[in-house]
Amino acid sequence: MKLLLMSIRAGYGHHSTAKAIMEQFENNGFECEMLDIFDYINRHLGNSIQDGYLLSTKYLSETYGKVYGRFTKKDEPYDKHSIIGLLSALVSKKLEKYVTDFNPDLIIGTHSYAGVVMSILSSCGIVTCPTIGIVTDFTVHPFWESTLLDYYVIPDMLLSYEMCKKGIPQEKLLPMGIPIRSQFAMKTDKRQARESLMIGDKKTILVMMGSMGYGNMKKMLIEMDEYPADFQIICVCGSNKKMKADIDEYSWKKSVYTYGFVDNVDIMMDAADFIISKPGGLTTSETLAKELPMIVINPLPGQEDRNLNFLVNNGAAIMVNNTYTISEALHQLLSCQWCVDLLKESVKRLGKPNAAASLYEFAAKNLLANSTETENSLPLR
Repeated sequence: MKLLLMSIRAGYGHHSTAKAIMEQFENNGFECEMLDIFDYINRHLGNSIQDGYLLSTKYLSETYGKVYGRFTKKDEPYDKHSIIGLLSALVSKKLEKYVTDFNPDLIIGTHSYAGVVMSILSSCGIVTCPTIGIVTDFTVHPFWESTLLDYYVIPDMLLSYEMCKKGIPQEKLLPMGIPIRSQFAMKTDKRQARESLMIGDKKTILVMMGSMGYGNMKKMLIEMDEYPADFQIICVCGSNKKMKADIDEYSWKKSVYTYGFVDNVDIMMDAADFIISKPGGLTTSETLAKELPMIVINPLPGQEDRNLNFLVNNGAAIMVNNTYTISEALHQLLSCQWCVDLLKESVKRLGKPNAAASLYEFAAKNLLANSTETENSLPLR
């Protein structure tokens, strides 16, 4: 059995979701390939899109947010004769040979534009197997309204109204959650997790600000360091080497453990009592899976501020901004147990640690069970 994953390298969440799905299907004997649409057409184009996304979100975040908001308001499919329509048709044409040669039994897209391409290939008869789209934030991205797929995996049933507004039928929605790596479905005892990180066994706060280390993390840590309570801090700086160096050079009163890129975030979450983070879709899903109360700070305009709205409106996070500081949020969590209990209850209800396994089980039972008898059977269009 063959699974083709389609994505776009705009940030890291879409690819990470695809890799989590790939891991699950490969463990069940599937032959999987992941196709970055623009990388395949031209590697320089793929790199430019990734670099442009990262730079625009970091340095032109307000402009990015306005453009994202304008596209999000659209509930009707784009005109096929528009620039976007013509470009999408051209992109899809360049992928025909690859898809035909691989001949997948199932295609899953982890970006809304991948869903657009999958829909065009299906309408042309190039794709005849089932197709599934994955919504990778707690909001509905632009372009999903212009797709016609068999099913859509959404983070929570609470997004169903928004999806239906975009013209996607309720019966196509699968509220399984955003697929994440299997280690986030497992739990390590706090003391054991702290021992593996070689840190003290005390109240621990994990601070993460995205892969590029967004925001003034040092300023935030100084405010936390001044707060009169006994706790330690795990700080992940990602690729921001300057920020890590600045934090390492500072004389802290509390124990502050700094890291660059890491591959054991799951263990760090198990070691922590709370997390302070930007509300990226993947980080949010991993945090919810670990049932970790959140303090959310510095959302990027666009999908992240919508993720923030979802979390706060559903009681799963405390929001820090210009009028409610990090020290006030810490005080709320460290001195108010009923508040912590409410957060934990909401986080537990929203967390879906087994999303990747649920997706596989659904596909195996409903989409692929008869594929050996009826090649590339199509259950729903």
